[in-house]
Amino acid sequence: MNTLSYKTVSANAATVNKEWVLVDADGQTLGRLASKIAKLIRGKYKPNYTPHVDCGDNVVVINAEKINLTGKKWTDKSYIRHTGYPGGQRSLTASEMFDKDPTRLIEKAVKGMLPKNKLGSALYRNLYVYAGAEHKQQGQEPKAINLNDYK
Repeated sequence: MNTLSYKTVSANAATVNKEWVLVDADGQTLGRLASKIAKLIRGKYKPNYTPHVDCGDNVVVINAEKINLTGKKWTDKSYIRHTGYPGGQRSLTASEMFDKDPTRLIEKAVKGMLPKNKLGSALYRNLYVYAGAEHKQQGQEPKAINLNDYK
């Protein structure tokens, strides 16, 4: 076989096969969970990964209220935002944000691991996080996966 005839296959929007996967966050550590979810959304576990194309899966995360943080991160980790007005810097600890909405911890962690451009914004829309075990994507029939099988 002539080795010069091999061609690199580059995925595009028409050739990519997107799937729906279900991830259970029960007992998972936040950062490790978020990095694996970001890789799933990005499509890095697929053999036809292409950096500039949305070739990842749609990820549904359930049981977000059962997430773990190691060490003293519940009290020491702070999420900072700015209102846009002078002196408008506001901060919340991880426990305060968790009490308001437990899904926001996972959403912010995953969003920070995606590209900071239009592709990253489009990829972020493929993430669905729910606090409990119920989710609204039963019609898509997401396939339940074990994140411990992924690197």
